[in-house]
Amino acid sequence: MEVVPESPTETVEVEPGVHLAQLAAGEEMSIQHLRIEPGGRVPEHSHHHEQVGFVYQGEQTFVLEDGETVTVEPGESYWLQSHEVHAAENRGDVDLLAIDVFSPPRPNPDWLE
Repeated sequence: MEVVPESPTETVEVEPGVHLAQLAAGEEMSIQHLRIEPGGRVPEHSHHHEQVGFVYQGEQTFVLEDGETVTVEPGESYWLQSHEVHAAENRGDVDLLAIDVFSPPRPNPDWLE
């Protein structure tokens, strides 16, 4: 077993107002903390990872490839299929806080590579 303390976890601003912290990562999945400031946006992208997440503060609005929007509120979770095109936005007035789990592990967002 490996415990990853919070203190060594580095938070990176990957887009203006979008902050990611890589938490624990194993051989088959990884977990990240996500904070999006009001008005912040993760650009449209897709990845081969399956992604599940849980919002615990604020609202996360996903914009899907067909233009459909889906808003996830505190206490709700979500699932994105592998290769599903999506963007994520904080259209509210408080920071969005969420946890994302990726399988296989995703050490960095695709758009940074």
